[in-house]
Amino acid sequence: MKVLVVGAGIAGTATALGLHKAGHDVTVFEAHPDTAEDIGAFLTLASNGMRALAELDATDAVTAVGFPLTSLRLLDDRGAEVTRGPLGEADDPALRYRCLRRGELSAALQGEAVRRGIRLRHGARLVSLTDGPDAVTARFADGTTATGDLLVGADGLHSAVRRLLAPSVRPVYAGQRVYYGYGRTGAAPESAAAGAITMVRGGSTAFGYAVSPTGETYWFARAAGDPLPAGAAAGPSAVLRAHLLPLLRADDTPAAGLVEAGDSIMVTDATELPLGTVWRGERVLLVGDAAHAASPATGQGASMALEDAVVLAKALRDLPGLPAALAGYERLRRPRVEHNITVSGGLSRGTRAPSRPAAVAGRPGTPDAELVRLLSWREPLS
Repeated sequence: MKVLVVGAGIAGTATALGLHKAGHDVTVFEAHPDTAEDIGAFLTLASNGMRALAELDATDAVTAVGFPLTSLRLLDDRGAEVTRGPLGEADDPALRYRCLRRGELSAALQGEAVRRGIRLRHGARLVSLTDGPDAVTARFADGTTATGDLLVGADGLHSAVRRLLAPSVRPVYAGQRVYYGYGRTGAAPESAAAGAITMVRGGSTAFGYAVSPTGETYWFARAAGDPLPAGAAAGPSAVLRAHLLPLLRADDTPAAGLVEAGDSIMVTDATELPLGTVWRGERVLLVGDAAHAASPATGQGASMALEDAVVLAKALRDLPGLPAALAGYERLRRPRVEHNITVSGGLSRGTRAPSRPAAVAGRPGTPDAELVRLLSWREPLS
């Protein structure tokens, strides 16, 4: 098939890799002029996401950036270590959790797509589409069009494809602001082990941090409150720091010191899409955050998008015809991703941080046997 993928972020580029592996002719259309969008934020890929990358043959491209996380530490509200244990599939270097900047991950996946001969067009902003029984046509702001057998909307939380497919669906606030920042070398406590992510169980603010091999501290905080005023996400770091520090100082943990020593801070609202959001038309399908955005409390957004890419490619490979493939994909994916929306939203709306990163199933980020089978390229779908 000829497939048009709208969005060259994590979900879109991974989808292109999967569909190309399954033998389809794929072109990716990206509204941004380059790969640097969201360069300031970081994320963690869990072991289930890393397993999906392995099935896409993209492990090497992604492990060339960021750093691995192999253990989880939990601190109480006095900064004392409560527990420490392995994180995900720590014994397999290819499946270890990985911490990296979002822009770096997007650039790595885009580079891999181009290396494989997948066409990638930047500066292509979708304005309309025609979804019909025989073909789907996309129209872009520069006046160009593209026609294919399938259009995949992988254009994120504020998806243009979703707006055209289901105009009434809007992201909703999940009850928390999420802050991200980076600390200077030496700011983290000496007890912060290399390869560990540290979660701080304090008062109403959830906090976590990890230290890179070069000594830079990556941290996040989730704090309850009203939605951000317009433009607040791009406010000066000093202003954002002043909002966050009083909350962190209520506990005797390393959190406030890490934020004080930080070089830059960004903040965003935790948002989610309603359960039951429409995912597909005749020849249009939504994936990743465009279909099932969740609050970041479980840390599973990127990993869920990577799972989508593998399952969609297998559905189009194994199931008879496009309608059956799209229906089969939705049947296999919707229960899992909507469970993640529910769990993550519950954590965001709670008053205390969880004792450990929430699991979608089993240990944090560790695929169960059924998910391993579902993601395995060698195992056919039925």
